[in-house]
Amino acid sequence: MDLENEKNDIGRDSIALWVLNPPEPPCMLYRILKNLKEAQLGVTLFSLKHQNSPKIVFTFLQALFPIFASFKNYNVHKFKSDVLGGLILAIFAIPQAMANASLANMSPEYGLYTSIVPPLVYALISSSREIVIGPATVDSLLLSSMIQTLKDPIHDSIAYTQLVLTATFFTGVFQVAFGFFRFGFLVDYLSDATMVGFLQAVAIGIVLQQLKGLFGIVNFTSKSDLFSVIKSLWTSYKNKSKWHPCNFIIGFSFLSFILFTRLLGRRKKKLVWLSHIAPILSFIISSAIAYKVNVHELKIEDYKIEVLGPIKGGSLNPNSINQLQLDSNGKYLGPLIKIGLTVAIISTTQCVAVGRLFASLRGYKIDPNREVLSLGIMNIIGSFTSCYVGSGLLYFTPKAMLAAIILSAVPGLIDIKKVYDIWKVDKLDFLACSGAFLGVLFLSVPMGLAIGTMISFAKILLISIQPSIAVFGRIPGSEAFGDVEQYPMAINMPGVLVVSVKSAWLCFTNASPIRERIERWVIDGEDENSKGERSIKVVIIDTSSLVSIDTAGIASLVELNQNLTLRGVTLSIANPRWQVIHKLRLANFVSEIGGRVFLSVGEAIDAILAAKMEA
Repeated sequence: MDLENEKNDIGRDSIALWVLNPPEPPCMLYRILKNLKEAQLGVTLFSLKHQNSPKIVFTFLQALFPIFASFKNYNVHKFKSDVLGGLILAIFAIPQAMANASLANMSPEYGLYTSIVPPLVYALISSSREIVIGPATVDSLLLSSMIQTLKDPIHDSIAYTQLVLTATFFTGVFQVAFGFFRFGFLVDYLSDATMVGFLQAVAIGIVLQQLKGLFGIVNFTSKSDLFSVIKSLWTSYKNKSKWHPCNFIIGFSFLSFILFTRLLGRRKKKLVWLSHIAPILSFIISSAIAYKVNVHELKIEDYKIEVLGPIKGGSLNPNSINQLQLDSNGKYLGPLIKIGLTVAIISTTQCVAVGRLFASLRGYKIDPNREVLSLGIMNIIGSFTSCYVGSGLLYFTPKAMLAAIILSAVPGLIDIKKVYDIWKVDKLDFLACSGAFLGVLFLSVPMGLAIGTMISFAKILLISIQPSIAVFGRIPGSEAFGDVEQYPMAINMPGVLVVSVKSAWLCFTNASPIRERIERWVIDGEDENSKGERSIKVVIIDTSSLVSIDTAGIASLVELNQNLTLRGVTLSIANPRWQVIHKLRLANFVSEIGGRVFLSVGEAIDAILAAKMEA
């Protein structure tokens, strides 16, 4: 049965009634509650009802801890691979974790702690199979740059550490809230262009901050913006501040070694193992050199190569929850909540993006909301626990070595090609990228993010207030209609103006410009008619792209219909979405236009032709 016969069998009147009388759409509260009812665990009573007790327990545990799903087909070979992979990651993570803790202006043992407890928690409850959790370079710099405005990490390190733990707690709280209420999509409001600009500036900020460790400069700023670093360098040079030349030799040499092994591993796959062990190898060798050079000095201040010095030893500290600054009367609570929200968004954005990438490469899917929830639980538990690790080897670890390890991660943050692609594709996105970059580089991390985000939202507002509307015509040889500018061969039906609203919203920002443009096209048609050409008698508005409409949008349609009626022109609506037709019915607009609402533009034109034939 062809389409035309099917239409005749069903009846055009029935189709019109389907369009005009759909079920009432769900309200916003219903949709929120529906999201909440979608269980985070993925377990329903129905799925458990027909299972025996052992299966119920396993299914529940598998939903609560996705790691149990991997035990179904687990074997000795996979166990050996996991042990080897864990060993390689541990070798790489130890120096990286200590370096990132130093970047966050915290004692190195906190980096080791962050590499023990959070990965265990995340591995149990996360849906991603590849993400490895630890102290990240970007997060470390982000925390350092914002919390040091509240407390000096050098002169009041204890209070500074407490604020970092509190900010970590609030980060976890926000991430749990995002995941539980299924608001993981909120991280997408930080546009890709803003993140690219932010990461490029962070990379430069990391380089600037590591100049202190690389050169062994004694008096150096803890800020990461360009002006502060240049001022600090100039002051150090002008006052001939003390610095350690041996630090530069150690740092630059092992930085070159790490980067060389990484390049060698990319070119020769058989030597990729060398790039994996290069950081820990550099760690051990540089510590041995520092020991040999400094061992004869009695005081650590007299060492020729700056080292970490004594590192606290011990075990899990159950009392770190008492270090959280949660007093509602405290002056730091408000700023820490803001810092927690900022870090939660940045950290989640990066983690979810990486998780999606690896999941697509491995052929499985991750649940973004579950990832956000897992990150939140991990950070909350992390803020409650403290893990100290003691070693004699760590005492002589050169600070320049930690700077070299941090700097070796910088190339992974820089993506000039991505910046060029943004410039080539979308100039407004490039403006947001540049705003975030310059803001972070010359002002601060929060200001850079705020500038990039504001530009991104300004772009959305600018696009939304534009009269996004186009004249449509029928594409020859098909039933489809398209933009006459995009498809110059499209055919216009004499006396009929078909327009399409391209915006998702018809609201107070764009309703008047769209109405004025339609009226102008109708007037232009009348002017053409005075020259002996056709005039417009019917206007059909295709609303297939229109997701919602507010009272200002409805008022503009009412005014448009009144103005067109005065000119003897009839108005029709084609393909309205669920929310749109519901609101138009509530506002009695459908009755005002005589019920001329159709399933498609083609249906509307067919109705016009049928009316002409009857006349």
